[in-house]
Amino acid sequence: MFKVDLNCDLGESFGRYKLSEQKEILKYVTSANIACGFHAGDPSVMRETVKLAIENNVKIGAHPGLPDLNGFGRREMKITPQEAYDMVVYQIGALQGFLSTCNETMQHVKPHGALYNMSAKDPKLAEAIAQAVYDVSPSLVLFGLAGSELTKAGEKIGLHTAHEVFADRTYQSDGTLTSRLQSDALIIDEEQSVTQVVKMVTEGKVTSQQNTEVSLKADTVCIHGDGEHALDFAKYIKETLENNKIIVSSIIE
Repeated sequence: MFKVDLNCDLGESFGRYKLSEQKEILKYVTSANIACGFHAGDPSVMRETVKLAIENNVKIGAHPGLPDLNGFGRREMKITPQEAYDMVVYQIGALQGFLSTCNETMQHVKPHGALYNMSAKDPKLAEAIAQAVYDVSPSLVLFGLAGSELTKAGEKIGLHTAHEVFADRTYQSDGTLTSRLQSDALIIDEEQSVTQVVKMVTEGKVTSQQNTEVSLKADTVCIHGDGEHALDFAKYIKETLENNKIIVSSIIE
């Protein structure tokens, strides 16, 4: 029997959706990555998103990004490992404050956007982020791109590390995500997305844009909460996974 976590980036108050739509998406996911104010979100949205996640029994994680509201954290910045460390610690702390007021614990940390992709390739940035997460709490789970430098750094330092795959993104032959600057970066067709996810979970493989089979581990699947049909897709992917006898469950039950 296969098992996978279904995570969604939420609390990104500069996206398409409204808080009411977040509440509906939370019915279908098992982990929520909540924006911490650098790339999106603000204190009020963070508080409300935490509340909604708790009400829906969804595990909560910090979603730290680069300080770039205008670029939604998707533009690369030249930062040092020390700066990456400080940014991650700071943003985890911001979300932890709201969790403490609700007597709730944090499950995981998942970097956002450019910070995520930079740390997937740069060992020094990856080590700094893993160290930041470990120093805040060794019990936190680190989410990173499957087989990336970030997951390697997390495993090396002793963190529970979850290898993440993407439902709506295409892959390159080296296992990295296709850059959003390319026209073929996103998968628009829902059936194609779900077929890719089922294959990644059950076979541990994904077909790259170069038509090669890439091996990967799929502990958690990311769906994006700011898509035009995000709610419908969240429902569709969960139902399809379960119909394929795949248990949808959080990393830490």
